[in-house]
Amino acid sequence: MSFDTPINRFGTHSVKWDMMQPLYGLPRGEGIAMWVADMDFRPPQVVQDALQTMLDHGVYGYFGDDAAYLDAIQWWMTNRHGWTPEREAIFTTHGLVNGTAMCVEAFTKPGQAVVVMTPVYHAFARVIKAAGRHVVECQLAEQDGGYVMDFDAWDAQMTGNEAMLILCSPHNPCGRVWTEAELIGVAEFCRRHDLVLVSDEIHHDLVMPGNTHHAMAKAAPAIADRLVMMTATTKTFNIAGAHSGNVIIADPALRARFADRMNAFGISPNSFGMHMATAAYSPAGAVWVDDLCRYLDGNRQVFDAGVNAIPGVSSMRLQATYLAWVEFRGTGMTVAEVSDRVQRGARIATNLGGSFGQGGDNFLRFNLAMPRAQIVEAVERLQAAFADLQ
Repeated sequence: MSFDTPINRFGTHSVKWDMMQPLYGLPRGEGIAMWVADMDFRPPQVVQDALQTMLDHGVYGYFGDDAAYLDAIQWWMTNRHGWTPEREAIFTTHGLVNGTAMCVEAFTKPGQAVVVMTPVYHAFARVIKAAGRHVVECQLAEQDGGYVMDFDAWDAQMTGNEAMLILCSPHNPCGRVWTEAELIGVAEFCRRHDLVLVSDEIHHDLVMPGNTHHAMAKAAPAIADRLVMMTATTKTFNIAGAHSGNVIIADPALRARFADRMNAFGISPNSFGMHMATAAYSPAGAVWVDDLCRYLDGNRQVFDAGVNAIPGVSSMRLQATYLAWVEFRGTGMTVAEVSDRVQRGARIATNLGGSFGQGGDNFLRFNLAMPRAQIVEAVERLQAAFADLQ
């Protein structure tokens, strides 16, 4: 397939495109949707074929016999990430936001606190607060145009009420790929403060050429007694609507606690998601992902070159994901002024950085997973919106 082929998503119940007018005031034909984190690409043909097989059969009952599904997960993790989860360690949830919420329920108590490294994916704080737990924001430090972990500062923040830490790896927003040394540092931090470590690695396949993602289970095997891994096909293959994800728990005691919550909430798998994931985790799926990452890297280069040419504007260099993290502090404008120029001037829907927690002000997050011609147009619009700074 060609990632350059435009796909009209209007009228398909797409959050990203059909909600752009009611939420941003940008009507069809005018706005460019660069906010919701899904891609404007069709998944690989092997996924489409799996769905066609289901349609041809025409019966959509409960899913059973997950042997092929588990085989596919083990094959993918072994061949793409160098670690092989045990079959009995794998739970299937309705996506990883659901998986995160289930971890909060299983491993913390009401009134306890959960640690996140901000700015970070906003759904973490949402589910933590909704469950009656407290959010502790450990802010990432800016260094050499990127983010680093500040364990000394974070150690000083801990009170003893914290029960869990959620790691975003690779990080959303900013696309930082954490080094093995940094991951070991996170593991040691969790051991020091007796925290269950939930490693959300949903973007682990979307890594730019020249960078290597390290699975936490492989980087820090010594903390298997407190580690929960979260992975999914949904972000990788643009099948987020399938709402399917995996929570992988090696430790039997943690596994039993999570299983209790799964049973209490009556969660069972979506058959469409299971068939799509089984097809995606295959050699054909791997070839597609490699092509995708090269294309996304090309989009990144076009976007960064154009945006960084605007005085006072700086895009952090993406190592993974397709979510550019752009700082506007150097323009001297307020957050409202910047947002107005991007939304009303450039007619682009994007995410305000403040929604990602402490450290996010003065940033906007842009989704680059679209045909390159749209990236070029978005850059031209942004440059025009800030033309008085040139």
